[in-house]
Parts: sequence; C-alpha cells; structure tokens
Amino acid sequence: MSASTKSSIAFNGASGSADHNTEGSELAEWLPPVLSIVAGMVDLIGFFTLGNIFTAHITGNLVLASAAVVRGGPLNLAQALAIPVFIVAVAATWLVAHRSNRHGRALARLLLGLQFILLAAVLVLSTVAKASAEPHGLMAGIAAMLAVSAMACQYALLRLALPRVVSTAVMTGNLTNAILALMEVLSKGSSLTAIDSARLKASLRLLAGFLLGCLVSAAALALVADWAWALPVALAGLAIAVW
Repeated sequence: MSASTKSSIAFNGASGSADHNTEGSELAEWLPPVLSIVAGMVDLIGFFTLGNIFTAHITGNLVLASAAVVRGGPLNLAQALAIPVFIVAVAATWLVAHRSNRHGRALARLLLGLQFILLAAVLVLSTVAKASAEPHGLMAGIAAMLAVSAMACQYALLRLALPRVVSTAVMTGNLTNAILALMEVLSKGSSLTAIDSARLKASLRLLAGFLLGCLVSAAALALVADWAWALPVALAGLAIAVW
C-alpha cells in the first residue's frame, strides 16, 4: 500500500471520527432541552387526566402509593404498577437498542420513533377511548402505563445514545447542578470556568424546558382537554423529523 493511500485512509478515518463527534455534540446541544419539554408535558397532563400518576417522576408514585397504604385509603393500582412497568420498559428499550446494533444519532432516531409511537397511543386512548372519563379505570391505566413506558424510553435513549447528558425529567438533579455551579463561581469570586459554564447552561436549559412544558400543557388542558396530549406527540415527531 502506497504512502499516499495510507494517508488518505488515515485522513478519512479522522474525518469520520470528527463528523461523528460533531453530530454527537449537536445532538447533545438541542435534543435534551426538547425532551425536557416533552417530559414536563407528559408528567403534568398524565397527572391531571390519568388518575394522579407521575409518568416522568416515577419514584413519586412510590411516595403516593405508600401514603395511601399508611393512611388506609384506596390504593391507586396505576401508581403501584408504574415502577415495575418502568423497569420492564427500560429493559425492553435496551433490547431494542442492542438488537438494532445502532449507535449515536441513528440509535437516537430509532428510540425517538419508539417514544413517538407510545405517546401517539396515549393520545388515541385519551381522545378516542376517553380514558380520562374514568381516571382510575382500565383505559386510563393502560394509557398511564404507555406514558410511563414512553418516559422510560426517553431515559434509556439518553443513557444509551448520549451518556454524558444529565436527566431530562428528574429536575432535582439539574437544580443541584445549577446551584453547585453558581456556588463555585461565588467561592472563587471570578467568572465561570468552561466546565462550570457548560454545567450551568445545560442544567438551566433543562429546568427551563421542563417548566415550559408544564406551563404550556396546563394551558392546553384548560383549552382543549384531552387533546393536550397532541403537544408532546407533535414535539416528539418534530424531533425525529429535524434530526
């Protein structure tokens, strides 16, 4: 093999690696804030229409179910099922990713498509089957578990395709990151370092996205009731189309 051929192969390999890194950085830049908006929408709409179940903050259901047991009130079955369903959905998402043999951008697109299908199913059950008419009924329970599965897919998507990105649904961690970054700045009495700046910006974007999702979906619920589910479905579909 000639020296020029070797140089060409080396250049192409380096170029491909650079392109992959660029794609990954672009994906990490805009996709998490979009998904945080989706999470805020799904969590709020699910809580108010599907029997007071947290579809994004999964462990919150454990608190509610435990409180019902202690107080002797009726147990919300959907709240109790949310955690095992979430576990199974995360495992199923891993299997899909593993069998697909995709990575990075291609894997993100695949899992975004899976999330879109799950959210679209929730929209159908809510608008056609009128799941919210009986918030603790069978249809509402199925819709809630589908929403939980969609969020499980989102959690797994970030872990598998963008492992360095923090959670887009658990805002406690993002708030902690933002506060710690600010404390670092205050303690040094200087401007943000590159690491602190990146952590602060990422955390604030996700916090703002989740809050925006909650506010917009709350307004949509007041205006169009169950059709508010169309918002996270549309945003999930837009993410696929743009990416």
